[in-house]
Amino acid sequence: MRRKTSLVLLALAVFFAALSPLLRWYAFPRLAKIPANQYQDMVLEAKDATLLDYGTMTAKKVSKVTIVQTLKGDVAASEKIEKTAGRDVVVWDGLSYVQGPDGKMVSEIPERYIFDAHSQAPVHAPGEMVDGDPVKRTGIEFKWPFLTEKRDYEYFDAQSRTTNPIHYEGTRTFRGVPVYYFEQTVPWIQVPFPKTMPVKGITPETVARTGTTRWYTTVRRFWVEPLTGAPVYGEEIHKEELRGGTLLGGREKVTAFAGHVKMREDYIEHTVALVKANRLLVLLMTSYLPWGFATLGVLLLFLALWLEARSRRPRPAKVREPEPVTA
Repeated sequence: MRRKTSLVLLALAVFFAALSPLLRWYAFPRLAKIPANQYQDMVLEAKDATLLDYGTMTAKKVSKVTIVQTLKGDVAASEKIEKTAGRDVVVWDGLSYVQGPDGKMVSEIPERYIFDAHSQAPVHAPGEMVDGDPVKRTGIEFKWPFLTEKRDYEYFDAQSRTTNPIHYEGTRTFRGVPVYYFEQTVPWIQVPFPKTMPVKGITPETVARTGTTRWYTTVRRFWVEPLTGAPVYGEEIHKEELRGGTLLGGREKVTAFAGHVKMREDYIEHTVALVKANRLLVLLMTSYLPWGFATLGVLLLFLALWLEARSRRPRPAKVREPEPVTA
């Protein structure tokens, strides 16, 4: 009986020992994915900002500029691209909508971002664009990979359509969550005007004929939870200028927008809570369950060997009592 039990325990030990690396190195890359139908929004604010009044073409101080960012998954487009890409793909249709303190639109820039569902690496396919302009991204955008590393990454900047390094600057704690802090500086660079302008009748083409150009720089900061690769907080020190041309009436340049853009408090709380929940799931698949199964396999192996050793011990011979003598 003991031998049968030890064989069963040995089989279970082998099973859990094999399950441990399979869960970490096979199941995790296939199960930890961004859902194709994900929808999320984010509200950011720049208080006491500088904003261009297009009526007078002068920069004015305003109480607040609001930026609403939305990302919506296109499931049908994802499935179509997956047929040729040979991997799980996510297609995000994004919109960055900027409005002034009066609620009027300052600019809106749509994007289509196509990427690998697990690694977040860009996937190049028809439709990839920023503000209607075809692009071929390199580097990540919006989200870091699962199990983010302590190193620099390449990060795509939608305003300039360029990729620049975003530097790992150390490990910190943000509202109880251990995070990696990243920072990127995009130096002054000429960028296109948005296709949708805030003044009716003015288009990028009409502005271009005046000789006026648009320039931009930003310092971008992210606090990233490394297991999920999700930013729990982000902010930018953002500056835009119009330079030269007849539109400025002989002036060399004028500020179009300048402000310290930060996530609104209610969205910070929601994001932190969401990341904490997803962080536990990643920990289960990458640490708790693999190590737990490995430990259980070792314990079952020792128990099986112990029972096998006991079953092989020679049993003491039974001493037979003398039978009574009968006449």
